[in-house]
Amino acid sequence: MNDARNDSRQDVNPDTNADRSITVEPLRIADRTFRSRLFLGTGKFPDSPTMVRAFEVAQTEVVTVALRRVDLSDTSEASFVNHIDRERYLFLPNTAGCYTADEAVRTARLARELGGWTWVKLEVIGDKKTLFPDNVELLTATKTLVDEGFTVLPYTSDDPVTCKKLEDLGAAAVMPLGAPIGSGMGIRNPANLQIIIEQANVPVIVDAGVGTASDAAVAMELGADGVLMNTGVACADDPVRMAYAMRLAVEAGWLAAHAGRIPQKLYAIASSPEKGLIE
Repeated sequence: MNDARNDSRQDVNPDTNADRSITVEPLRIADRTFRSRLFLGTGKFPDSPTMVRAFEVAQTEVVTVALRRVDLSDTSEASFVNHIDRERYLFLPNTAGCYTADEAVRTARLARELGGWTWVKLEVIGDKKTLFPDNVELLTATKTLVDEGFTVLPYTSDDPVTCKKLEDLGAAAVMPLGAPIGSGMGIRNPANLQIIIEQANVPVIVDAGVGTASDAAVAMELGADGVLMNTGVACADDPVRMAYAMRLAVEAGWLAAHAGRIPQKLYAIASSPEKGLIE
């Protein structure tokens, strides 16, 4: 790791010049309330200290762990999971890598047996190249896990019909993709995302495809309740700086969405009022 990255960890100050009277409202999902609307994944970081520092400056409260890619029973220092304060962060087990409803359900049950986790980020992948979800299998898995008492947050395509069906099945939130996982392409279909947000009675967390801070801000300005990301932070040249940027973007996007933006117009409108001008 280069010296610049090491130095930058000390530069980031998450509490600089904060106006405490301007705040982002907490996010309520099922029976829990979160101050942060930024969720982060645990994969792909260059090392555990960088991951932990990124979580700190992002002020995230939810971190996802891919169950099929980590041994939760490993208590050694080498396991990155053991560097994460489980009292500080909600572990959100992730069924990434599952290709059928049965496989995803078994993985979620394993998480409950190993750690008592009943919250799950549900993924059922339908295509290895694009990593797009299999929405038919996803609906099946959602119903099963909801019926078994899990709090289910399903990763889905940006399809308003599927998102509504997931909500009707009892999903605690819906997590439509912004773009393919790890692509960094940003929000590719804002119109669909707007429809999903308008019709939802549960939180909408944009998941996948966020590459930089402006992508996160766009998602929030469209009305999303939160953003989940991993690659955009973990694979940045400086993950800590990017984590801080993403935090600011999510907060700025939420504030802008709730501040009431000016209407867009085709022609210019003078910033200075004409009334009272001296001839």
